[in-house]
Amino acid sequence: MRAEEIHPQARAVVDRQRRLGLPPISRYDRRLIRALERVGTWLGNREQPAVGATTDGAIPGPEGEVPVRVYQPDEPGPYPTLVYFHGGGFVFGSIATHDTLCRRLTRETGAVVVSVEYRLAPEHPFPAAVEDAFAATQWAAEHPDRLDSDGSLVVAGDSAGGALAAGTALLARDRGGPEIDSQILFYPGVGFREEQHSVTQNDGIVLASEDLVWFQECYYESDLDSHNPYADPTHARDLGGVAPATVVTAGFDPLRDGGIEYAERLEADGVAVTHRHEDDMIHGFATADIDRAKTIVQDVAADMHDTLGTE
Repeated sequence: MRAEEIHPQARAVVDRQRRLGLPPISRYDRRLIRALERVGTWLGNREQPAVGATTDGAIPGPEGEVPVRVYQPDEPGPYPTLVYFHGGGFVFGSIATHDTLCRRLTRETGAVVVSVEYRLAPEHPFPAAVEDAFAATQWAAEHPDRLDSDGSLVVAGDSAGGALAAGTALLARDRGGPEIDSQILFYPGVGFREEQHSVTQNDGIVLASEDLVWFQECYYESDLDSHNPYADPTHARDLGGVAPATVVTAGFDPLRDGGIEYAERLEADGVAVTHRHEDDMIHGFATADIDRAKTIVQDVAADMHDTLGTE
């Protein structure tokens, strides 16, 4: 489940974080973190993987417009549509922080990618993010002409965004649509419990356990919300009938056990699942500057095409 040692490139990421000597994220003012995030993103996004075109815009949401960035492949369409939800504990993250990953997904999957900037907590607690995620997915399904889509629909996300993708797939099943053909979950933030072995074993590796608790306190206004299956689909009575899934987990990730349990639940409920476990990787590796960030996108792209029956 966890390799003897972290991969050297992932270790370098962890070591850089530790050399800064910063306390857990939860001890900072979230507005300061968001400001630093914007600066860091601007500095890091100057040389990005090329795609055919990118377009920033907004779509109608349940409480106003929802910003989106659409990535079009370099090849002529029509394309599969992939709706992407960024990570950040429901408190941080944006279209810009996940620009590189979305560009890689566009290049490797050949899909038109719609990256969604959903409302953040604690200003907008659950169910705001899920409502925005579902609205964006509905919009993508209803406007294939605007996206040059072939009609196939995939939802994807990392960490908190993985939970949103999973929740959106469950909502789509329960509401009778839109029809989602595949879901791609990078180390999804589902099934978290403080006493889990992965939480205690990997405390402080990228994420501190107190940060995970703080993210939940920001996102949920009550214990009832935290057990809502659309917030965390591990609480669903039955997952049968949701879209086939690729679930990516990492050995040195506090969220590892929740992701593994979710993949097992999906399979037990009759959902086709590909579980890709990277035993020497850390939380967030798909957005890190390491080689595995590129190869995991190639892997999930192959899974997506297998599910869709495309090349």
